Amino acid sequence: MRSRPATGFLNIYIVSIMKVAVVGATGLVGSKMLQVLAERKFPVTELIPVASARSAGKEVEFAGKKYKVVTPPDAIALRPDVALFSAGGGTSLEWAPKFAEAGITVVDNSSAWRMDPTKKLVVPEVNAQVLTPEDKIIANPNCSTIQMVMVLDPLHKAYGVRRVVVSTYQSVTGTGVKAVNQLMDERNGVEGEKAYPYPIDLNVLPQIDVFQENGYTKEEMKMVNETKKIIGDDSIRVTATTVRIPVMGGHSESVNVEFEKDCEPVAIRRLLGQTPGVTVVDDPANLLYPMPRDAHEKDDVFVGRIRQDETQPRTVNLWIVADNLRKGAATNAVQIAEYLLGKGWIG
Repeated sequence: MRSRPATGFLNIYIVSIMKVAVVGATGLVGSKMLQVLAERKFPVTELIPVASARSAGKEVEFAGKKYKVVTPPDAIALRPDVALFSAGGGTSLEWAPKFAEAGITVVDNSSAWRMDPTKKLVVPEVNAQVLTPEDKIIANPNCSTIQMVMVLDPLHKAYGVRRVVVSTYQSVTGTGVKAVNQLMDERNGVEGEKAYPYPIDLNVLPQIDVFQENGYTKEEMKMVNETKKIIGDDSIRVTATTVRIPVMGGHSESVNVEFEKDCEPVAIRRLLGQTPGVTVVDDPANLLYPMPRDAHEKDDVFVGRIRQDETQPRTVNLWIVADNLRKGAATNAVQIAEYLLGKGWIG
């Protein structure tokens, strides 16, 4: 096992006031954002938890203190320095521009702005350098894309990625609380509200998000398009099949990568072992490989089962796992905020 710690982008600044809004603070990802902000000691001097009107007045806890949830208009009036959004695409389309117009930098976790050519799509370890002080709405990529590009980017720089075939095995936590409840209800033999059209316990669903005209789902096309945008190379060919499975703790991906240059698994292991934010777990002789339960509540992306594809040259197979609520969502968003603060662009 080789690992390097997940990268922190926060330089040391003396911050007198740092107002941070978390929009969607009562949801799964919003709650995880609060946890990650506290764990990474982001210098929050005032937290502004934000949710819909029906949640206004509820309390959330952060760093040992309780804060009342407010609505988006009230949050704008309080003038936070940065707003981390995780409240769905509709909310982001409506409210992110209003926050931005008020001079508040938005890091948005929904799909609303990811493929907007005027918005940056950022995984800090990969392409933080594209950000500027003028970027007021910054898109956080899809969870399954983040963990894949964390591994692909250093390999692309070294060997040139030509084609990627990825199949995902995604946790129910990626759908939200309703899906977690469905899984646990089914496991306990209890009737309850359904997040999926079919049972998820003892089952797999080869559909994540809605189907598109080309027969792929929206989630699959996110992986195709976002990968190219983040790495900055439209020539990379990506094809994806995304699948929901009855686990919690993280997403897993089987990734087949064809390169322009010859490569050996031993060199890939060495390179990825030196990549910040990536942990190599690849020892088949001792049955060591990444699993969602091991990635749970960790910020690194884990990679193993690194082996040559015996059917064609310059091609390898990889197994990639990460906690989708952390690096796949909350941690990546907080890292973007850390980078902005380190540059002196917020606060």
